[in-house]
Amino acid sequence: MFYSLQGEGARAGRAAVFCRFSKCNLWNGREESRSTAVCQFCDTDIIGIDGQHGGEFDSAESLANRISDMWQENQASQSIHPPASVKIKPYVIFTGGEPLLQLDEALIEEMHKLNFEVAIESNGTLNLPKGVDWICLSPKADAKVVFERCDELKLVYPQELAQPNQFQHFPADYYFLSPMADPSIRFGKDETKISNTQKALDYCLKNPQWRLSLQMHKLLGID
Repeated sequence: MFYSLQGEGARAGRAAVFCRFSKCNLWNGREESRSTAVCQFCDTDIIGIDGQHGGEFDSAESLANRISDMWQENQASQSIHPPASVKIKPYVIFTGGEPLLQLDEALIEEMHKLNFEVAIESNGTLNLPKGVDWICLSPKADAKVVFERCDELKLVYPQELAQPNQFQHFPADYYFLSPMADPSIRFGKDETKISNTQKALDYCLKNPQWRLSLQMHKLLGID
């Protein structure tokens, strides 16, 4: 878990607590199996619980309380108040791996009790529990999407088995292309990634339904 700014998509720049669950149903996280996985381009360490503020929690309530504490610990002094017209709502983003292997209605309910807005970033292949406030769907390869709608559809581009035209009619408020990055090399230092960014840019110019989404957090060197 960590406190940072959302780096991409419709809510880029918004402060949030990120809760990253381990494990994914489209790749086991081990390099030796990447070439045979459904999703072969993941750039995230999804094995284990020894990451920043990682661990096991014995109840939904205990995890929700830790997330709430992290939000409170990072807020400015109570002597600094925003204008009355500005409503600041605590925000948590559940991500992974694939968060729906673990996120359930009990945890969502506990977060709502603490006045949090709940977001997920998911590959959309597992059933969505009730109560999620913001849904970011990121389809992977030819994995079957079972979601019926989302708030934003963020497609890593290019993917041979997941082309933008396959999702142009999927019910969403926003459609983003995120240039694919090779997880084996550093961001921004190779021609492949530059080429993918250019390809995504060109596609968005020709198909304005789609917007370009760069990973701002990587460009800025933050979590």
